[in-house]
Amino acid sequence: MGCSPPGSSVRGILQDQNPGVSHQRVPEEPPARPARRAFPFLQPSAWATCTRRLPRPHASHLVLGRGPRTAPGLTAPSRALGPWVPRSLAEPRAPRPPAHDDPGPAAPAARPPRAQRPRRRRPSGAGAGRRTARGRAGRLPARLPVVPAPRRPAPGAPRPLPAAPGGRRPWISPSAAAMAAQCCCRKAPGAEAAPARPPPEPPPALDVASASSAQLFRLRHLQLGLELRPEARELAGCLVLELCARRPAPRALVLDAHPALRLHSAAFRRAPAAAATAAAAAEPPCAFAFAAPGPGPAPPPPLPAFCEAPGAEPACCPLAFRVDPFTDYGSSLTVTLPPELQAHQPFQVILRYTSTDAPAIWWLDPELTYGSAKPFVFTQGHSVCNRSFFPCFDTPAVKCTYSAVVKAPSGVQVLMSATQSSYVEEEGVYRFHMEHPVPAYLVALVAGDLQPADIGPRSRVWAEPCLLPTATSKLSGAVEQWLSAAERLYGPYLWGRYDIVFLPPSFPIVAMENPCLTFITSSILESDEFLVIDVIHEVAHSWFGNAVTNATWEEMWLSEGLATYAQRRITTETHGAAFTCLETAFRLDALHRQMKLLGEDSPVSKLQVKLEPGVNPSHLMNLFTYEKGYCFVYYLSQLCGDPQRFDDFLRAYVEKYKFTSVVAQDLLDSFLTFFPELKEQSVDCRAGLEFERWLNATGPPLAEPDLSQGSSLTRPVEALFQLWTAEPLDQAAASASAIDISKWRTFQTALFLDRLLDGSPLPQEVVMSLSKCYSSLLDSMNAEIRIRWLQIVVRNDYYPDLHRVRRFLESQMSRMYTIPLYEDLCTGALKSFALEVFCQTQGRLHPNLRRTIQQILSQGLGPGAEPGGAAADSEPGLLLGDEAPGGTISLRDVNVSA
Repeated sequence: MGCSPPGSSVRGILQDQNPGVSHQRVPEEPPARPARRAFPFLQPSAWATCTRRLPRPHASHLVLGRGPRTAPGLTAPSRALGPWVPRSLAEPRAPRPPAHDDPGPAAPAARPPRAQRPRRRRPSGAGAGRRTARGRAGRLPARLPVVPAPRRPAPGAPRPLPAAPGGRRPWISPSAAAMAAQCCCRKAPGAEAAPARPPPEPPPALDVASASSAQLFRLRHLQLGLELRPEARELAGCLVLELCARRPAPRALVLDAHPALRLHSAAFRRAPAAAATAAAAAEPPCAFAFAAPGPGPAPPPPLPAFCEAPGAEPACCPLAFRVDPFTDYGSSLTVTLPPELQAHQPFQVILRYTSTDAPAIWWLDPELTYGSAKPFVFTQGHSVCNRSFFPCFDTPAVKCTYSAVVKAPSGVQVLMSATQSSYVEEEGVYRFHMEHPVPAYLVALVAGDLQPADIGPRSRVWAEPCLLPTATSKLSGAVEQWLSAAERLYGPYLWGRYDIVFLPPSFPIVAMENPCLTFITSSILESDEFLVIDVIHEVAHSWFGNAVTNATWEEMWLSEGLATYAQRRITTETHGAAFTCLETAFRLDALHRQMKLLGEDSPVSKLQVKLEPGVNPSHLMNLFTYEKGYCFVYYLSQLCGDPQRFDDFLRAYVEKYKFTSVVAQDLLDSFLTFFPELKEQSVDCRAGLEFERWLNATGPPLAEPDLSQGSSLTRPVEALFQLWTAEPLDQAAASASAIDISKWRTFQTALFLDRLLDGSPLPQEVVMSLSKCYSSLLDSMNAEIRIRWLQIVVRNDYYPDLHRVRRFLESQMSRMYTIPLYEDLCTGALKSFALEVFCQTQGRLHPNLRRTIQQILSQGLGPGAEPGGAAADSEPGLLLGDEAPGGTISLRDVNVSA
């Protein structure tokens, strides 16, 4: 609208505005086919041009191309709100008159005096007494102008609407017109009934962890144009949000953002009517032009290019925006919208930004990878980190499809959590599309020196070349077995492919259930049984968590508890009931250990945790979310009397709520509806086991599962532990040494060592005997076993084995294996030893992990002391919510898989 001359090409615009910007060549299109056009006013320089001349500040939106090139509605700069803001954001404004719902351009005719108004007729006949309503959108006006009825049309002819005074037809809502068309007394012979508009979707649940105005809009699709800049540790992005307002004339759009995001520009585009189906198209409806690399200042973010009719001017205008503080884990981005927006009218908001030092984006130098060849980057959005990846409705209550175009350095493989992906060699970009709605936290990206290997008909693993053979050998054929078992239990797998990417040890958790592409740390590869459980847990999330999601972070158990139950049903089908009971006993043992540390009155032990404003939802991730949630779901299955019947219920539950977000009441109502006999028995109100008490009572689970089927595996563990705690020690040690634990399962050995950890500090002679019997054997086992034995060594100050602790920390770069040992070392008399080891190994640690260990070491040191010196803190660390040190709970006691 006046920003570029009609017919100007993408190439011309980009070269005029940014001489250093490269682009993809756009072939000449036939006149009937729309051509792509980029919009230069989305750049900061053009935005400044549009805001220099300010006539009279009257409107609350920007107007371009009406007479002189001016931008009415802007006020003088405001320090609090940013450089140029509309008056609606800078100062109070008179109340806006009620918006008229008539979509026509003409104003309603003046109401005639009472004496001149036609008398209303009382209806008679078959239609007497009927009242027409607008449905959920509202009621019709109390009085409509009435005119004498026209002559009855000929059979089959359409019935015209009567004209209002002044020659204007009265406004009738679409739903009212549909009801009238379907009425038997009004339907003309042979006429088809007009289809009724489907009822609008209910607004998403309120989320105190989100600053967004998600309840006022429906997010239909989002498009991302991303450029990875590993040298600068920067991501440049362009975000296109496709939205509809739920009610007319919303003043502003509020998104979740983060101080790490620097917003360059915001713009509005009225989407064409066909845009509602564009998200499902094979090709993304928007292209992106990326800046050419070169010396000098950082290039601008990508520019969007839309399909416009030949010769038509761009339907875009710049928007004012501001960023305000929200919490320590994010901020709010307010974008002013044009006032003439109608309800359910599609429109787009285009945001161009750069992101640096974002908590969601983890940049790794080549030295922090196994191959040490190429830089590596991955994102981790759970639970509220992706607002630093791109501005969004960062709440699990909002889901949408998405597409992305990603440009990366040459030789770097890019993957995303999407159902479709391709590489366009001539453009040097990767294209992705997710055809199913997902919440913002499940949009994930990884890029690095990755190679694939097929492990099944719909699965492959991605890993660095040196890890690929190990990953393939451990999972080949197994993933398809687990997927097939899950499909037999809970219905079809909805996401097409199930791929797994193994990330470097810096990945901050064990695994993340990103749809189509599970992220998992490569450190778990050496622990076979833990690898099996973690992958099956993420497979279960494909139904519980990804397809059906908790609407708020206060009810995370709806995803984690159900996924844990489904995981154990899958392992029962594929690995037997005894193994499942052993793993369950191991986890419940850790739950009770955490309960002792927290206390039974801890509010975080509730299933429905009250999330106070400003509290990071990541702090709610604990074993109660998983294991207490599992126990409640297991209790529901026992009420049915048959696990297969409960599997049938969960299958129906997924089918009903797939691709939506739910609250606990949705699950429980569906359960009682599916089992009416249980509803008649009032099982939800049984004394001591009320559903409400399960959800809101603190403390341990109200009931735990029967694990007797695993006694063949758990009984030897109990016997060995009793021997080592019995008197006299000499006889007990002799009897214990006769038990060969090298033939035990990993979970058996881990459970035994956890019991010893619970009893620490142990008598010194017991620790000496344990070391004599097991130290060399345990040192050859996997990391899950070794770290538990080394924690026993540290907690009992057993100096002869400290060299094993040093060697372990020198070889580990993973948070899950370093943090627990440093916490134990700094709790006792070995802090100087911990400081010495850290100074020698800090160069191989990710800056975020290095920062966390520094904070652990600095506790108790003198004022001004900084472990590791200035070099150790050369880059500010960005901690995840559950990385904060200093708590009484070792991270070893928390299941950190998502």
